[in-house]
Amino acid sequence: MTEEELGAIVGRPLPGGEYVIEPYVDWLLNDVVGGVVDGHWAHPLFAYMATARGKGVTWDEVFEICGATAADGPMFGEHETELLRPLEVGEKVKVSGRFTSAVRKDGRRTGVFDVIGFEVELRGADGALAARTRNSIVFPRRSAA
Repeated sequence: MTEEELGAIVGRPLPGGEYVIEPYVDWLLNDVVGGVVDGHWAHPLFAYMATARGKGVTWDEVFEICGATAADGPMFGEHETELLRPLEVGEKVKVSGRFTSAVRKDGRRTGVFDVIGFEVELRGADGALAARTRNSIVFPRRSAA
């Protein structure tokens, strides 16, 4: 991937979609992490799960957009979840996102790699922002060209 192609990723939207926090999935998640099931408020991890599942593309498709495959060894970089309000069990949220950054770096020991960032948002039925995640993926590059 050239630096021009890398720069063209920034601003590209993710298809997005919808995600429903199913009661049985909330129960299963709480069971796994030792959380409390109250039937009303979803576990906070759904802020990440809904963005990961509802972004409208698979991880392999994200890698393809970034000029890589899973076999190239991409690594999860940074992650931040911002929960603006609790999510409700049974709630349907709208998911949208976009690529926010793409930087080529050259490590002395690691060689050339790209760090590509993207942001995904969840909005409730009222359209208000409920949660946001910011993520980056590190893509080792065998060749900078």
